[in-house]
Amino acid sequence: MKVKGYQNLAGLLVVMLLVGLQTPAYGDSTTVKATWIWQTDLIKDGGEELLDFSREEGINLIYLQINRQMPAETYEAFIQRAHDAQIAVHALGGDPRWALTEYRNDMLGLVTWVNVYNNKVSTSARFDGIHLDIEPYVLAEWGTAQDQIIAAWEQNLTLFLSQASGMGLELGIDIPFWFDHYTLPNGVGFNEWLIGAFDHVTVMAYRNQVESEHGILDLTRDELELAGRLGKQLLIGVNTKEMPGQAHTTFYGHGKERMNQKLEHLSSVLDSYESFGGIAIHDIRNWQSMSDGEVIPPGGGNPTPDPDPDPGEGERVPDADPVTRDPVVRGTYIWEAHEVVQNSREILDFAKEKNLNWLYVRLDLEQPYSSYSSFVKEAAEAGIEVHAMGGHPIWALEENRPRMLRLVNYVKNYNRAVEGNERFHGIHLDIEPYVLPAWKEDSQQVISEWTANLDAFVTELKKDSNLEASMDMAVWLDKYKVTGQDISLSKWMINRMDHVSLMAFRDSAEGSNGIIAVSREEIAFADELGKPLLISVEIKESHEGDHITFYEEGAAYMEAELAKLPELLKDSTSYTGSIVHAYTYWKNAKP
Repeated sequence: MKVKGYQNLAGLLVVMLLVGLQTPAYGDSTTVKATWIWQTDLIKDGGEELLDFSREEGINLIYLQINRQMPAETYEAFIQRAHDAQIAVHALGGDPRWALTEYRNDMLGLVTWVNVYNNKVSTSARFDGIHLDIEPYVLAEWGTAQDQIIAAWEQNLTLFLSQASGMGLELGIDIPFWFDHYTLPNGVGFNEWLIGAFDHVTVMAYRNQVESEHGILDLTRDELELAGRLGKQLLIGVNTKEMPGQAHTTFYGHGKERMNQKLEHLSSVLDSYESFGGIAIHDIRNWQSMSDGEVIPPGGGNPTPDPDPDPGEGERVPDADPVTRDPVVRGTYIWEAHEVVQNSREILDFAKEKNLNWLYVRLDLEQPYSSYSSFVKEAAEAGIEVHAMGGHPIWALEENRPRMLRLVNYVKNYNRAVEGNERFHGIHLDIEPYVLPAWKEDSQQVISEWTANLDAFVTELKKDSNLEASMDMAVWLDKYKVTGQDISLSKWMINRMDHVSLMAFRDSAEGSNGIIAVSREEIAFADELGKPLLISVEIKESHEGDHITFYEEGAAYMEAELAKLPELLKDSTSYTGSIVHAYTYWKNAKP
């Protein structure tokens, strides 16, 4: 959603006729900087204070809460002034109950109100869009009737979109970052439907860290990629409201200067996504109240451990206690860091049900060590070996090496601080830089930086620990050579790591395009080098083709195919077991 300079009405009509532009746009910025105004009374005096602040902060889009009892003249004066300042204004409305059938008419009434208002004021004083903030997950019924609420919500939104279409308005909606696990009755992901149906979506990625293991980048990656495939724009929303007990969800207390630095960095990283439309800051009153400097509120400081530990030399990292388990690995990935903290019992029960003995667990480095120690201990007692996990495509680039090494130092210091049966056994990386624009521009340069970073990872890990170094590896990387060397990239990676998890994402064990066939070269490398190799398979829905995943066939079919691997690979000395990607999708898979 790009905001361009205001044009006169005649020019706008020509553009609308030629390219179907829905709404006049204001502002000179190439990307959006938005905010919410919930206190509509603040515009009664013309809203000059709000607009002065907006100009100072570079805001070019305002979501303005609608009080339908307020005189139209009040809105008219404010919107005219906003447009003069090159700021677009969208009518904001929302109530959790708007997802329910019985409150549908209240939501549709907003559309009617905006239409009546826009038709009786001058073009320069009209709303440019309608923005919805509906959060039904706060309703008491959500816990027991999610599916029914989502179905009703979709029906309500479909009517909203139908009624609002053709009005020349841009239509947007707020969604939380964690909505990607919900589906509609027809099986379509709810996030996918929302992003595809609306002109733009604002993802409420309420965190105050950009590149931590549970930071804004990681939380929004799936939505940005999905929006890219759908050709839609996303705004990334952050929070400035005080959140007692949830300091990690807000920039409250961090100061404007520090927040702005982080948001500038966030924007620079996200510019590589065609779907990235800008930043939205919630909300204007709390944002205005922020100090210019950093004033961390009581109890709002960084949790133990130090979020940026000095690697130093330090004492040697003690080994984890051995876990008694079957030598053939059966494992999965836990990608959502909060799952381990909040739902450890559910994970361990699932692991027991599936006879798992190996977990790659993504860490949130803002969490204290106590968030993980009891889980790792219980897993060990259940015969499950736990490896810490982290990764991001940009970790392949030299400039982001410190992000990767931060994970190493966190795990080392964690293992020094806990008991033997609470320690991680290794660190697993998932770095897939081939999704970056830089890969298309100069893959060999990316490979050069990637291998240098991996070498630094292993060196730092091994200098004072016996932790296992491992990584995910695509099956087709054997087509590339290490920059400046006559060696396959796959072979180099297998040799440098203690073990690799080969992403052999196919839905059959045998056949010319099956798991064995696509893994042949890497298995041969691992056999030659004497390195363990795990076969990783996919059960998540894939847009790359049905042959990539077991999503369509279901869990039982997948298990039957995986059961064939030991016999098919009986002559391989490197084959060590299988990993299913990932826990969240497996637990919700077809039987």
